[in-house]
Amino acid sequence: MCKDVIIYLGDHMAVGIICEYNPFHNGHLYHLNKVKEIFPNEVIVLILGGNFLQRGDVSVINKWDKTKLALEYGVDLIVELPFPFATQAADIFAKGSISLLNHLKVNYLVFGSESNDIEKLIKVSKIEINDNEEIKKYLSIGYNYPSAVSKVLKEDIATPNDILGVSYIKQINELNSPIIPLTIKRTNDYHDLELKSDISSATSIRKALKENRNIKKQVPTLKYINYVDLDNYFDYLKYKIISEHDLSIYQTVDEGIQNRLKNVINECSNVEELIMKTKSKRFTYNRIKRMLVHILCGFTKEEANKHKEITYIRILGFSNKGREYLNKIKKEVNIPILTTYSDALALELKVAKIYSLGLKNNDLIEQEYKNKPVHF
Repeated sequence: MCKDVIIYLGDHMAVGIICEYNPFHNGHLYHLNKVKEIFPNEVIVLILGGNFLQRGDVSVINKWDKTKLALEYGVDLIVELPFPFATQAADIFAKGSISLLNHLKVNYLVFGSESNDIEKLIKVSKIEINDNEEIKKYLSIGYNYPSAVSKVLKEDIATPNDILGVSYIKQINELNSPIIPLTIKRTNDYHDLELKSDISSATSIRKALKENRNIKKQVPTLKYINYVDLDNYFDYLKYKIISEHDLSIYQTVDEGIQNRLKNVINECSNVEELIMKTKSKRFTYNRIKRMLVHILCGFTKEEANKHKEITYIRILGFSNKGREYLNKIKKEVNIPILTTYSDALALELKVAKIYSLGLKNNDLIEQEYKNKPVHF
């Protein structure tokens, strides 16, 4: 990607990024600084995953503190990705994120990519599945769209950011959105479990945190980090699996997996054991982890059906520049922009109450309905 591709599109220009900041680390700072280098004068809009995340992880920094960090390091407008989109597979995660950016009149999406080959990602995103039986076959056994297409086309779209990138571009196409996707070369391996340099994967940083190792070189600041993972909720989860008569009411609990969960739960003392005793080719590690989050949070298929589309924009924070941008576009936005608590956020309040259990921090519940956007 180079600055030559930038086309100025009107009176207000905004650049979108989509992140979880779990935790905010040097790779995120590198990404932000590259965006600011390419777009030095434009508003940066962040779609932020909240307290429970896309791969079934629990955020080690709560969403309000992540918002403060984002503002401190140069983001102008932070918008929450609602729980029904933030905790699901790539296609649904992308649908919510791109829909929000589209509603917010963002001109560009800049995302990290292992291949840094935007043309290849665009090519894969345009493959139609309707008449392709091979792609349908892979989708039917649990592959996400980019992985299914890459299997059939023999294209190397197997890494997390490239998979998400294809899903982003596919959603841009489906919305007929004017958003232009751009990539920044990812500088580390998402799956790497060891701290190897100043820019290390979030996975390796969380592992080091769990083992009480020093991560000072890998993060811009240790502020706000409070290690928590799904094991903090294991007793609550175990109780639900044992006591609930029908687990299949919960989102992503499909095809008889509830019976396997019930059969092995009493043999398990932590989440890792439960996943390893349950996983299969069809039910991958991350798929089960997301499923456990949905069971824990009582997120049902009925609720998921009610939240198939983005119906509001929740502002978590803004700079002066971000607030000015919001004021410029708000008359063009056709869904509610929420800056205070409303009934539309009832699910987010329930999820905040559950998240607070693992941290034993009831202040997070109060923040959910009392906080106004963080202003920096």
